Amino acid sequence: MRVIIAGLGVQGKKRKEICGAEFVGYVDPYNDGAYYKNIKDVPLKDYDAVLACIPDEPKIEILKYCLENGKHVLVEKPLWAASEKSFKELKDIANKNNAVCYTAYNHRFEPHFARMAEVIKSGELGKIYSCRMFYGNGTARLVRDSAWRDKGGGVLPDLGSHLIDTCYFWFGEIARTAKWEIVSANRFENKSPDHVVAIMKTPDFRIEIEMTLLMWRNHFTCDILAEKGSAHITSLCKWGPTAFIKRKRVLPSGRPEETFDELVQPDPTWKLEYEYFKKLIQNKHKTDLSWDHDLMQILSGLEKKIT
Repeated sequence: MRVIIAGLGVQGKKRKEICGAEFVGYVDPYNDGAYYKNIKDVPLKDYDAVLACIPDEPKIEILKYCLENGKHVLVEKPLWAASEKSFKELKDIANKNNAVCYTAYNHRFEPHFARMAEVIKSGELGKIYSCRMFYGNGTARLVRDSAWRDKGGGVLPDLGSHLIDTCYFWFGEIARTAKWEIVSANRFENKSPDHVVAIMKTPDFRIEIEMTLLMWRNHFTCDILAEKGSAHITSLCKWGPTAFIKRKRVLPSGRPEETFDELVQPDPTWKLEYEYFKKLIQNKHKTDLSWDHDLMQILSGLEKKIT
């Protein structure tokens, strides 16, 4: 497969490392290091797929062009569109031209995230009561100094999109059908929110997500509390070491049985996701952007409450 990368930024450079010999060239209107300024300048015969590492505003126009010409697209999260009609149009164009349109949420390929999905699906925890996730990095100053990043929902669409997608990955439909609410939103250093807490709850289950740009050492934690025990994740491979902890409840009370598995390894998610994207293409996967639409609705609804 021959690949061009739209966007010669941090994400684009990461994607190039993974593509290896399949990389054909960069497209970027603002970076002199790019091979082309406009994606329409790239001869269609020279590539099969596009990795779209671009801001939200031009995404739909670029995706339509690629898909109309039968080019597969991996687009960085989140995928924003004006309406449900726009998502349907993208889906129809992709499927009409046998092209795959895939939105990248690389955390799904984090080893402990995949393991958590398996543990939840197995039912060994029994009834799940609560899930709390915290995701923080220290990019507040970088965001503040970027005119196109320090606006709108701030940290919410940036890190919140990962967290809510993870909820859907782990818990399925409840993450997209239950109502999400803002607990707190602060602008400690930036014009846009740089620290947000949100919740989703039903009478029997709750999820709390906290995200911040003010965590000077990057960190992730997750705690799932359930009827028969609990499961926990600390950190990610890219920040390592990362641990998966599973505890089996002792009745009526007492210190639980515990398993502790730690990984110290480079971040595998980018490569695993790229291989997954290629597998979708090989299997002639039909594009379905319904989750992208629902996630946009959730994030847009939350954003309206804090901007």
